[in-house]
Amino acid sequence: MPSPSERESIKITAEDLASVKVPESVVPTVTPSSGARVYGTINETAEQFVSVPTERGSILLQGWFYLGLAGTVGALAGWAIAEPGFVDGPDQRWGNIVIIPLIITLMCIAFGVSESVVERSIRKAMLRAALALPLGVLLGFVFEMMANIIFAVLGGLVYEAGVQTYRNPAVWVVRGVAWMVFGAAGGVVYGIVGQSAKKGMYGVLGGAIGAGLGGVIFDPISMATHVGSVSRAVGFALVGMAVGVGMGLVESALKDRWLYVVAGPLAGKQFILYKSETSIGSRQESDIYLFKDPNVLPRHAVISISGARVMLRATGLMLWGGQPVHDRVLQDGDLLQLGRYAFRYKEKHRS
Repeated sequence: MPSPSERESIKITAEDLASVKVPESVVPTVTPSSGARVYGTINETAEQFVSVPTERGSILLQGWFYLGLAGTVGALAGWAIAEPGFVDGPDQRWGNIVIIPLIITLMCIAFGVSESVVERSIRKAMLRAALALPLGVLLGFVFEMMANIIFAVLGGLVYEAGVQTYRNPAVWVVRGVAWMVFGAAGGVVYGIVGQSAKKGMYGVLGGAIGAGLGGVIFDPISMATHVGSVSRAVGFALVGMAVGVGMGLVESALKDRWLYVVAGPLAGKQFILYKSETSIGSRQESDIYLFKDPNVLPRHAVISISGARVMLRATGLMLWGGQPVHDRVLQDGDLLQLGRYAFRYKEKHRS
């Protein structure tokens, strides 16, 4: 055994330390099991895991656009059917009687089916059209009567004030106020076929604003065109467009929870979460219908709302931030992926 004096001391120089390479730490990745529940924390967001390139959405998928187009088409269709039976002057023909109710009816149908057509859910569109038709007919005649009463009362007041010609802007305002009822009818049907009182409320508000603006410009259009049939076609078309655009803008401005499609065939579309339970799947009757994707089950997931809590429950494969998820309380900014679709969950922050 060597003596202590024979033992060589170990010397470590600065050069030795510099030459030592420390392997980079590896952060283990934990993949939840098939039945794992991922709730996350208040500080977690999907951006910590994965980023999905946002696709540019089509203007056709914007609510204000397709509702405005629907209102225009519905109004023009109603005018085209009734105009052959319409006469200018004191005499009345069948066209004079049905033109307003018919326009309201066809606008209501157009509003009811427009969203389903955009989502390519033809079956849902047909079901909604079948519901919107009798509602539109009923509301068309009822709301025309209400509008006539409002117009007569307010018209009498401005007449007493000395207004005796439709060229006076006071008459334009009176017509606008009376025609707000027409827009409200479209909003009522829009909410009923969408099975949401809140959706109907937003539709009534937006529709009334749009119809009011359209009613104000109706007489100026008549003065500019000098032809009764042309003025009615242009005027009603603009009223229908204004009602639809107003409904879409108000609905978008007042929404509080929604899914925004950032990738997939419906990129740019927003699905506002009105109902206490919103279904997602490949069935055309689903609230959020995802078409032409074999990865999507008929009833793939459900989003339920209870107070301030928004809960996702997925029965099929869904990714949250790149990780499989089955149950999760959704938070603003969460990124969800389902097949070729990607959604961003958004909430409006209340002050």
